[in-house]
This record gives sequence, C-alpha cells and structure tokens, in this order.
Amino acid sequence: MNSSARIKPPPLRPGDTVGVVASAAAVDREYLERGVQELARQGYRVKVSEHALARDRILAGTDQQRAAELMRFFRDPEVRAIFAARGGYGAGRILPLIDFRALRATPKIFVGFSDQTFVLNALAELSRMVCFHGPMVAKDVAGGISARSMLHLRRLLGGELEGFDLQAAEAIHPGVAQGELVGGCLSIVAATLATPYAPDFAGKLLFLEDTGEKAYRIDRMLVQLRHSGALGKVAGVVFGGMRAPDGSEAEQRLIRQFAAEQTAGLGVPVLWGIEAGHATENFTLPIGLRARLDAAACRLSFVEKPVG
Repeated sequence: MNSSARIKPPPLRPGDTVGVVASAAAVDREYLERGVQELARQGYRVKVSEHALARDRILAGTDQQRAAELMRFFRDPEVRAIFAARGGYGAGRILPLIDFRALRATPKIFVGFSDQTFVLNALAELSRMVCFHGPMVAKDVAGGISARSMLHLRRLLGGELEGFDLQAAEAIHPGVAQGELVGGCLSIVAATLATPYAPDFAGKLLFLEDTGEKAYRIDRMLVQLRHSGALGKVAGVVFGGMRAPDGSEAEQRLIRQFAAEQTAGLGVPVLWGIEAGHATENFTLPIGLRARLDAAACRLSFVEKPVG
C-alpha cells in the first residue's frame, strides 16, 4: 500500500489557462471547438494540444504522441489544469509511457472520466495526486452539461467548496464508512486488475459507473472484482450512472439486482444512483480525496477541499 502523502493540485482561477489533451480516441473537430468555446465562456484561457485532432486508426494519434502531450502539459508552467478531450478507447495504451512519479513535481488538476478512468487511478495511485472524475471537453462540455453541474465543477476546481454532498437514489446495503474515493468506469476498473495501474482498494470507497453494458456483462465485471479480492477490501461502494443499452427497463432492473447480489455479504455500505458518470448530470468527483458514505442518509459527502 502506498502511504505517501496525498498531493492536492493548485486551484483553478478565472483567467487561468487550461490545457485540452486528446489521450484516448480520435476527436471530432466540431465537438472540440464547441467545448473549447464553452470553457472560454467560463472565464478560462484554453490551450489545445497540437495533436488533439491527430488520427492513428481509431486513436487521437500514436501512443507516443498522446503520452508525450500529456506529459508536456503537466510540465507546461502556463497550464494550470488539464481536461481530457474525450474518452472512448486508448488511454490504457499510454500508461507505460508516462512517468507518473515524475508528475509529483508538477501537480495539476486533471479532469476526465469513462476511458480516462485509467489515467485517473494511475495519477491517484502512482503520482499520489488528487484528480477529478468529471466532464470532458469534446463530450459533456461541448454537449451542454447542466448549469449546476458546470457551476459545481468551477467552484470545486477553484477551491470555493469546503465540502459537498451528493444524494443517492437508494441504499442497497446499510452502514457508514469513510475512506479515499477510487474507481470510475466499471469496465475500466475491471481492466486494471492485476496490472501496476490498479487502484489500491484497501479501506477505500469504490465508485463505479458505466453505460451501454448488458446486465450479464455488468455482473461478470462485478464477479471479477469480487473474485480478485478487490471488493473484499473496500470500506464502501457507491454506484453512479448505470445506463442499460437502449434504456431497457428490464435490463436496468437486472443490473440493479446484480449490483446488490455481488456486494452482499461484504459488510460495507453500498449506495445506488448518484448523479456522476454516464447518463447523469455528471457532477465532478475528486478521486483520491477522503469522503464519507452514509447509507441511512443516502449520501456521499466530501468534507475538505480537493485543491491546495
């Protein structure tokens, strides 16, 4: 277990420069431009990676290009925060090309989700850096996330929030727990198992969300987490968006049942349905920050600033 102190990145203020990096799948120019315009409307200067629109098959450039751009933006003194352009696929390919320990010397806000779950958990585990599961530029920001979700993002990154709560739809299993938040997209969390980039699950609150996966696939991934011993180590579990393919209500009910079944007997609180992740308002969550999960109140609470 990595016991070194958690690093909080500096806050993001109006007028600061944010970098946009395409570290996963190829990016659509129109969506990228719309997202960049929205960030500018929020009061930030925007610096877009020179390779943001590059293409290598289905990816936003070669693995070497994408890894180098991410490292370059972390080292760029002008850039105060880094936003992922999009997820999709490909972030996991660049992990061996990034010197995560070196990034401790230049801590910065990093925001993304979905396939960027690979980068989020590697930053939290290997760089010991608080990072942010939240909207991406050529997806959510371009597509128009809710006004309150954008306000939450801006205030959280700016250090204006001493703490905040997210309400869940229901409690699956009872209890109260505290621990650092890890996780993200379930399919990516499962893909990190038995690699150097997996989260340290011991004593953590595990956040899981996903989209477009049939119930049996969700169950299979949760079974993998359980068989690996990961679920047996966590202090609590909180589920965000879990949207079934085509919005099928029958599949949605089955996903909920499998989630309850695979987390039964762990002796930890489990919440279902916070507004974070795919097919939700996608409120930003600090990965690596200590939080409190209260099943009786159906609430996930953060009680400290995620930025320094």
